[in-house]
Amino acid sequence: MANNIFIYDTTLRDGTQRENVSFSVTDKLLVTEELDRLGVAYIEGGMPGSNPKDTDYFKKVAKLKLKNSKLVAFGATRRKNTKAAKDPNLLALIDCCASVACIVGKSWDIHVTSALKTTLAENLKMIKESVKFLKSKGLEVHYDAEHFFDAYKTNPKYAMQTIQAAADGGADWIVLCDTNGGSLPDEVGVIVKTVTENIDTPVGMHAHNDSNCAVANTVMAVINGATQVQGTINGYGERCGNADLCSIIPNLQIKKEYKCLKKDQLKLLTEVSHFVSELANINPDPHQPYVGGSAFAHKAGLHVSAIAKNPDTYQHIVPELVGNIQRVLLSELSGKSTIVLKAKELGVDLSKEPEEVETILKKIKKLEHVGYHFEASDGSFEILMKKTLGSYKPFFKLESFRVLMEKREDGQVMTEATIKIHCKGKRLVSTAEGNGPVNALDLAIRDAIGRVYPELSSIGLTDYKVRVLDEKKGTGAVVRVLIESTDGKKTWGTIGVNENIIQASWEALVDSVEYGLSHKVK
Repeated sequence: MANNIFIYDTTLRDGTQRENVSFSVTDKLLVTEELDRLGVAYIEGGMPGSNPKDTDYFKKVAKLKLKNSKLVAFGATRRKNTKAAKDPNLLALIDCCASVACIVGKSWDIHVTSALKTTLAENLKMIKESVKFLKSKGLEVHYDAEHFFDAYKTNPKYAMQTIQAAADGGADWIVLCDTNGGSLPDEVGVIVKTVTENIDTPVGMHAHNDSNCAVANTVMAVINGATQVQGTINGYGERCGNADLCSIIPNLQIKKEYKCLKKDQLKLLTEVSHFVSELANINPDPHQPYVGGSAFAHKAGLHVSAIAKNPDTYQHIVPELVGNIQRVLLSELSGKSTIVLKAKELGVDLSKEPEEVETILKKIKKLEHVGYHFEASDGSFEILMKKTLGSYKPFFKLESFRVLMEKREDGQVMTEATIKIHCKGKRLVSTAEGNGPVNALDLAIRDAIGRVYPELSSIGLTDYKVRVLDEKKGTGAVVRVLIESTDGKKTWGTIGVNENIIQASWEALVDSVEYGLSHKVK
């Protein structure tokens, strides 16, 4: 099957309707460039003239030289009892830099009479005349048939008349919208097939995810004749979101052999997904299909043993096809194969060292039993492995550390840490103040070691998490501290477990520094 499917991205319009998502104009321009690099056919930039941000965006986006994508401006059909040539919304679509206009119109009779408060006949004129006017100005026109599936289920005759009006006006595409997101795949398949058999204009699909069927509905629409799919990166959108292009594209291209993107562009999917989530200030969902960090992560020993022999045993695709990677997770569920594969990821071949593998595995299971969590602390695992193998070379030796906290009469709290270490034959003492004991310790250790290893200046903490492992013990409970660090290029996790939160934090801090330096210092 070599059918082309045209990918229409509406992240910058429909996606921004997600709660707590707001892109600046600069953000929107950056996303536009990424989507163009990904190779989607259409990028819907927003509604020109509807707000200052979108107006500014369309002025600035005109300076970008898009190589793969067409820019789309979004609007609506003319107002009732108004001439299309006098409608401000339609004129804004013509005046902006976009070569494509997408206008939404009413398909559901109750929306026509209740929301628009006009007649069914006038609505048909609004659709046809709006499309015809935009076409007369040289624009490519997409017509979004709002609430089409609900409309078809209650009044199929009128629903078909609305899209026929768009076709008669000269629409290049007619897009069927499941606006409330409540339709199911079998319904979508039947309705789309009926439409494609009775309308000559190419058909698209725009699905919302309120019944968690947006991706499935979109795939069913394509199987039944739709050749354009609309969606957003990561499924961002109002309420429960829109159809997720990060799942739709590989489902269609890899599983059904439709052509959506070039193969080298498909490999950018994970990167673009994470790029958009970062700009949206939303943590990437690790369990998101195809592009999530856990999408190809294997934890159970049986699974890891199988994929070591044949990755297809527990993976539905090769992760590199979408720019993702296979990961092996370490835990109390790990088997010997897990240790061998994880060590291989770190550049250590243990395939012919069964005794060492057994020793490492026993240590991990013992430590996980008392609260360690190596699944999220690859840095600590590498250090544990090197210690077991006898190849670990510490960068410093602790003599002592002390942490003091002082609460003053004015309410101000001061924390001070003093550390004494031995490093490259030198005894180093450092004292630092911080906004808490862990911060003060971190600053003190960096000041001391940094005098000998300036490479430490490029390493910093990005996250600090504390988990109480046995709440019933109250303040005497064991706590687990997870620290995430980065050198700007690589990110790693380290862990500490103890009844004393300062000691647990110290363990994680030391592993963080040691791991970072081991990859920096030659």
